[in-house]
Amino acid sequence: MKLLTKAILSKLPKLYAQEKLGDDAIAYVKFFTPDSNWTWWITEFDGQDTFFGLCQGQEVELGYSSLAEISSAKGPLGLHIERDKFFKPTTLREIKAKL
Repeated sequence: MKLLTKAILSKLPKLYAQEKLGDDAIAYVKFFTPDSNWTWWITEFDGQDTFFGLCQGQEVELGYSSLAEISSAKGPLGLHIERDKFFKPTTLREIKAKL
């Protein structure tokens, strides 16, 4: 599965573009491991390798992630990270309320 499509890339803001919005920042893409509990909601992208967004793993935290690392990572059963094809852009506030 392709993690980033042209449509997603055209919508993803550059790094720091939503910095002042706090929890009102919009996540445009969601990645997840189908065989564990890790999920990433991406709000910004530098256009090369660095994402910013919300990550849920052992903790829930805002931070940076690498496209190269997400693309090459596998879960405990050897499954690759996938993009949620049905995810609609959502504020971090709405996402956090559901966690």
